[in-house]
Amino acid sequence: MSEVLYKEESFQIMGILFDVHRNLGGGFSEIVYKDAIEYELQQNKIPYEREKEYFVNYKTVVLNHKFYADFVLFDKIILEIKSSENLHPKHYSQCLNYLKVSNNRLAILANFNSISLEYKRIVK
Repeated sequence: MSEVLYKEESFQIMGILFDVHRNLGGGFSEIVYKDAIEYELQQNKIPYEREKEYFVNYKTVVLNHKFYADFVLFDKIILEIKSSENLHPKHYSQCLNYLKVSNNRLAILANFNSISLEYKRIVK
């Protein structure tokens, strides 16, 4: 059995995600969940950046398109928030792209638009 990457940090993050879902339920837009998560991150004194900008390097140039991760927590974990019917492969691909351009190793993808919180840990 392999060791869980960033186990303690992940446990804190998941606790916040479940708390936000328990309090708000499903059906709100993504921005509402992001605002609630940001509040909880501040209350729990978890270091974060919101809407972190990443550039894409290609050979010797930086491409015009930029990526914006919803949150980067502890300067090493990407948190991507969704409010859709279900998680889609494109959401997973989006997280993989964020991991690639950020050189981080873990992304947590969370979907709030369901009866229970839907989430996936994505490890690079």
